[in-house]
Amino acid sequence: MSDAKIAFLDRDGVVNVDVAYLSRWEDFRFVPGTVDALRQLQSQGYQLVVVTNQSGIARGYYSEEDYQALTRRMRQALADEGVTLAGIYHCPHLPRAEVARYALDCDCRKPAPGMILRAATDLSADLHASILVGDKGSDIQAARAAGVGRAFLVRSGQALTLEECASADACFDDLADCVRHLGA
Repeated sequence: MSDAKIAFLDRDGVVNVDVAYLSRWEDFRFVPGTVDALRQLQSQGYQLVVVTNQSGIARGYYSEEDYQALTRRMRQALADEGVTLAGIYHCPHLPRAEVARYALDCDCRKPAPGMILRAATDLSADLHASILVGDKGSDIQAARAAGVGRAFLVRSGQALTLEECASADACFDDLADCVRHLGA
């Protein structure tokens, strides 16, 4: 039965401060207010799923192992704060990648919906009852293509254009601001 509601979250710029091609735990910082916002989403019945493009792997800036090590640390840091991630999905691909095995025009690199659809299948999601929070227009495009009920943008990652904000259901300063409005 499809009844799980999911909060799909982009990583860089939504969960953590966006530093170009983040690969080391030493450089990782949660966006202020994010951990509390994640707890609130959980208390509202959302399963939390990170969906993140990681082209730094395809570009050769860091390895799949580096990405996995950082992901384990992030997951543990959140667990230590009472936040459980139901899933973390990443796309290491890039059509013209430096690393040949990742040179792929795939169905998972946002704006394609592949990561969202895989998570939805794995977790028996009700996509219409789910939300996505991202910081780029490609996040919104992926959510729409997957059939996610509501899709929001936050400004904590990068500057948003008026067109990007218009494509979303709403734009907020950061995840904490978004969650405040969802709970209102």
